[in-house]
Amino acid sequence: MAVDPNKALYESRPWLKFYLPEVPANIEIADKSAVQVFNEATEKWQDRTAVVFYGRKMTYRELRDHVDRFATALVDLGVKKGDRVALLLLNSPQFIIAFFGALKAGAVLTAISPFYVSPEIKHQIEDSGAKFIICQDNLYENVERSGVQMDKIILVNITDYLPWLKRFLGSSVLRAVYQKMSAPPSELYAREGFYSFKDLIKKYPPNPPKMEFDNKNDLVTLPYTGGTTGLPKGVMISHENINASEHIAANFWGDITQEGKETILAYLPFYHIYGQAVIVAGGIAQGWTLVIFTTIDLDDLLNAMETYHATIFYSVAALYEYLRDYHRTDRVNWKRVKVLVSGADILLEDTAKGWEKRTGAKIHEGWGMTETTSVGIVNPYGKTKVGSFGVPLPNTVAGIIDPDSDKFFPVGEIGELVVKGPEIAKGYWKNAKATEETFANIDGEIWLRTGDLCRMDEDGYFFFYDRKRDMIKHKGQVVFAREVEEVLAAHPQIKETGVIGVKDPEVGEKIKAVVVLESEARGKLSELEIMKYCAERLPDYKCPTIIEFRGEVPKTDVGKVSRRELREED
Repeated sequence: MAVDPNKALYESRPWLKFYLPEVPANIEIADKSAVQVFNEATEKWQDRTAVVFYGRKMTYRELRDHVDRFATALVDLGVKKGDRVALLLLNSPQFIIAFFGALKAGAVLTAISPFYVSPEIKHQIEDSGAKFIICQDNLYENVERSGVQMDKIILVNITDYLPWLKRFLGSSVLRAVYQKMSAPPSELYAREGFYSFKDLIKKYPPNPPKMEFDNKNDLVTLPYTGGTTGLPKGVMISHENINASEHIAANFWGDITQEGKETILAYLPFYHIYGQAVIVAGGIAQGWTLVIFTTIDLDDLLNAMETYHATIFYSVAALYEYLRDYHRTDRVNWKRVKVLVSGADILLEDTAKGWEKRTGAKIHEGWGMTETTSVGIVNPYGKTKVGSFGVPLPNTVAGIIDPDSDKFFPVGEIGELVVKGPEIAKGYWKNAKATEETFANIDGEIWLRTGDLCRMDEDGYFFFYDRKRDMIKHKGQVVFAREVEEVLAAHPQIKETGVIGVKDPEVGEKIKAVVVLESEARGKLSELEIMKYCAERLPDYKCPTIIEFRGEVPKTDVGKVSRRELREED
């Protein structure tokens, strides 16, 4: 078979020269289960603080004890190796205990978004086959309304791990979360098949059975993707995937970060793969301290950054955008933070430049998907390129191919991003057709077809243009929604925007911009003025012809503008 020169170039990894000197092209990843990694971490850093929850501290020794007790309880309640266990929990110590406790019992986790309504909860539970659920007591009503039948329900009250005083006084953050939820009736705990998380921890000893795992094939978690078409799909993430993700991500920063010495703010949602793989599994594996937030409050986050001397800041583009203009952001000395990472959505150039100008600190933009166990491509330390989401991590190769074939494109051309490496998931749960389409076999190797339209420059840095499904075809020309959004976002009177294509028999698709104005501009900036602004900065075929003003645009759970919802509404 003739060698494809374009593919060979990507596989030569031209980006390696931008790694820190101490970071190798390939990191040795030991064959360990997520349980073994957890056990080693909790033994090594027994006296170090593992989590802080609104002032309540828990050491690694105490975390291990509670995890082992919970695992023992689950086994006694009937959990067997391979059983799926659902988690419907807010960020809390109980999520971490339930996560590792279920793994020690041999279970496969499937974490459900607390924002889901009953039909979405029903789909994930029935599709995954979960028969056990560990559920926030205030959220159980949505499970009951779904009509799904569960063998066992373990209810969690978030106040159980708060400091004693805050159990009675509460906190502004927790009140904000719970004011929209009704407290469950006390008799709920007396029903058959219902158990109290706190009572199980008290009742059972820390003696879970030893489980053997096939790390390559046994699953850790089944996160469900948002679904581009049809219903969300479960992504099969193995012990090998989680272990690879943890080690590749942590080692990419070389000597900048150290095991057992870092503190991170754990506010990214744990049910999402970013929070689950990078914060929960990755942070614990490295012996770091996790300062947990149930929900985001900017003042509380900024206070915690200083109070706990946070050294790494994992965040999303939307929060950097808010913080860039927030009047209290300067209370944090951002130059003292070792690494600032932005993931889950593309960071606008205006945000990155504005942030650095205000704080003096660089944001390291990265890229990942549920199917890559959250990690994949990140800007190297100190060598960021504004507008690029970085270079592939160690042990990882990325390339650009024809969206409609397996042909690799030359450097500089826009095509579909494909990725291969040990962090790539095994496929979709009970969905062989989608697995075959997305996890493509190219020359005998599995490459993940990401659906992202990107290009690689001559240095090996990757640049995002759009999702395949978000590409607009206007008068035979290709228009990337993100490009139009960036132009609009640079307008000083526009707060945020989402751009979609609207089907039209004459031009194919018209370009529609949904615009949220800054408060002082509302009623003053007109649709025609926005169109004129775009015409001065974009070719005619890329200019929106429909402008719709709104008070807000729909967002995903991690703060991305949801173009899918905009299209469905139109």
